[in-house]
Amino acid sequence: MTQPHKATCHCGAVELRVTLSDDLNTARRCDCSFCRRRGAAAVSAPLADVEIVKGGENLTLYQWGTGTAKHYFCKTCGIYTHHQRRSNPKEYGINLGTLQGVNPRDLGDIGWVDGINHPSDA
Repeated sequence: MTQPHKATCHCGAVELRVTLSDDLNTARRCDCSFCRRRGAAAVSAPLADVEIVKGGENLTLYQWGTGTAKHYFCKTCGIYTHHQRRSNPKEYGINLGTLQGVNPRDLGDIGWVDGINHPSDA
């Protein structure tokens, strides 16, 4: 099991405590219409391993299409913090850039998943 990470939005209004399912090894990018525009890499965490420490009232939710994926953003600074995944609704994708002490650049090339041809669209 990995150690918990502190994740914050840019302004600090939202803070999460996150225990990742396989530390930073799950880092990936998605090419669906939304993720392409958002541009953030994400890492995986089971729903039960993400705690909103502060600022839950400062999160805003964005959904579209099937409504399965739930994307959360800070109302103040606009930073995407996490989302409940469409590909696996039992886990969150955590914005890699929100993890304290982690610079996504240090991970080198981060792999891509095919969000355009999503299995739920078949």
